[in-house]
Amino acid sequence: MAERIAIFPGSFNPFTIGHKSVVDRALPLFDRLIIAIGVNAEKADAAAEQTRQLVYSIRDLYAGDPRVEVCAYHGLTTELARERGARWILRAVRTVKDFEYEAQLADINRRLTGIETLLLFSLPEHASISSSVVRELASYGVDTSPFIPQINQ
Repeated sequence: MAERIAIFPGSFNPFTIGHKSVVDRALPLFDRLIIAIGVNAEKADAAAEQTRQLVYSIRDLYAGDPRVEVCAYHGLTTELARERGARWILRAVRTVKDFEYEAQLADINRRLTGIETLLLFSLPEHASISSSVVRELASYGVDTSPFIPQINQ
């Protein structure tokens, strides 16, 4: 039987408790889950260093779970999925707007590659948490620790 592998792609800047919730809820469904941080090749070296730190911090968060792999990647998510033998792309949905976008993307990915997308809805208590909101709060000096998973949590 083939190993059940999924890719969970995103910028994860930062990786929030909402992202962690999706990963934790998806783990029972797969043998291996690859958290894949998309890298914009046009961004500066500072962004590359930030991505490296993000990879390390998410790896630390899941250090005790051999089912979780973390990587950075360039290009199409479906290409990464093929390279890694993943048959599914995992995506999170917080709002109706997210659902509409993800449904279109899932349809295109399936048509072009045959890779299925699994959508998990955010838990209600995490639906308002997004990386962009957390970044904005941080830019104003607000303590964002309630929205960021802590290692050994």
